[in-house]
Amino acid sequence: LYASRSTAPIDERLVQGILEQARTHNLEHGITGVLCIDPTTGLFLQVLEGSRTAVNRLYANIVRDPRHTDVELLHFTEIAERHFSGWRMGSVDLHKVNRSAILRFSETARLDPHAMTGTAALALIQELTSTAAIGSRDGH
Repeated sequence: LYASRSTAPIDERLVQGILEQARTHNLEHGITGVLCIDPTTGLFLQVLEGSRTAVNRLYANIVRDPRHTDVELLHFTEIAERHFSGWRMGSVDLHKVNRSAILRFSETARLDPHAMTGTAALALIQELTSTAAIGSRDGH
């Protein structure tokens, strides 16, 4: 789980480009996950699941990606099973999420993953995906 900030304004074209690239790459490398985006603040919050090697390689590429800044690893753990196994890369528009959902896991209703614990940020994503706040599941 990592957070970052976009170096450019986040619009639909940027989001679709990121998701298409992620879904193609992730299918080839056995990676699943969810990308949460807040276009108003330029924040990305993303969970990646897969083999340790595949996730580490992808994260290293993300850190070098010029579309991001302030890339920060929030949580890293080995898991017994995937939480997002059906999604090469799901997406959530955090700007559309009820702020009370964010407040359950954060000090304020304004999302700031850099100020959250990794456990809380992961719990927020799991809550959003389990309550159908997911924006898209692999484009379906």
